[in-house]
Amino acid sequence: MNNSQKPSKKRFFIALLPPKDVQKEATKIKKYFKDIYNSKAALKSPPHVTLQPPFEWEIEDLPNLIQALNHFSQSQQPFFMTLNGFSAFKPRVIYIDVLKTSELLSIQKSLMSHLESSLNLVHSVSKSRPFAPHLTVAFRDLTKKNFYQAWPEFKDKEFYYNFMINEITLLIHNGSNWDIHSEYCFNQLNDLQKLIL
Repeated sequence: MNNSQKPSKKRFFIALLPPKDVQKEATKIKKYFKDIYNSKAALKSPPHVTLQPPFEWEIEDLPNLIQALNHFSQSQQPFFMTLNGFSAFKPRVIYIDVLKTSELLSIQKSLMSHLESSLNLVHSVSKSRPFAPHLTVAFRDLTKKNFYQAWPEFKDKEFYYNFMINEITLLIHNGSNWDIHSEYCFNQLNDLQKLIL
């Protein structure tokens, strides 16, 4: 391979993104961490709850990944997600807490199972530990010292949103940040059928 050729693999991950107004509020908090606590790593992606952690995928094989995600999303129903307050993975990560509902746990488990069976895509670490849904606002470049300064400020802070999730999002790494690549809407036909019946 000569240097002028683009790499054949790109990094992706699959997530649930809150509505734009909620993303805006979460981004304000990320910017606060950047300005006050010198932690900007969380600004490299839109606010999200990860379902499938980052993985490498052949660009030529992207149609198969897209087909699998389309197929999966058509079998899902919209559900409510609740963000409530802050929590932490001490001593380096502060996040907006996500209510662990049966629908959220179910979609994550179903997605991982679907990707494994249809694409042989497996994230071994995720298989060996329970799913802990969270929306990160500071991590990686948050020093332990800054963590212990920020945590008392955020541990009892209020942040509450309840909203409908009706799609999953595929994000792609552009070399420095994560961009939205494509979105896959859930099957809302059943709701329409209920209205007609």
